[in-house]
Amino acid sequence: MSNVVDVVIELFTWVGLGVGLLLAIVAMIVYVADGTWVPVRAVVEDVDDHRVVRWFDEHGGVNEAPLSPHEDARIGDADMADIFARRGSRHRMRLTRSSPHVRFLTLLATGVLSLGALAFVLSIVLLFTRG
Repeated sequence: MSNVVDVVIELFTWVGLGVGLLLAIVAMIVYVADGTWVPVRAVVEDVDDHRVVRWFDEHGGVNEAPLSPHEDARIGDADMADIFARRGSRHRMRLTRSSPHVRFLTLLATGVLSLGALAFVLSIVLLFTRG
């Protein structure tokens, strides 16, 4: 039975650390590819059958982006909203500073790396307690 436990712990160690490191690298690449998002104050306006937000960028240009139904529900009936606009892009905005994809990948990498580290520590403890 102890051989099976050793194999399972070894498997969790190598897979946890290897996959966790790979996920952390992917999260970093996605973070860099996501770009820079700056906070701006936007005006919410009704246009035909949907709502849009308009804001000024750092160069004085006027930018516009349509609101998705989810974003429209979060903003509600407000005339102004605090949003985050992508630097260098005229029509990209979101309501949160960080990307949900980056946050998910970071949490997943942290969890898998933690599992690998815990299995590694457990294997070391079992090595010295059996000897």
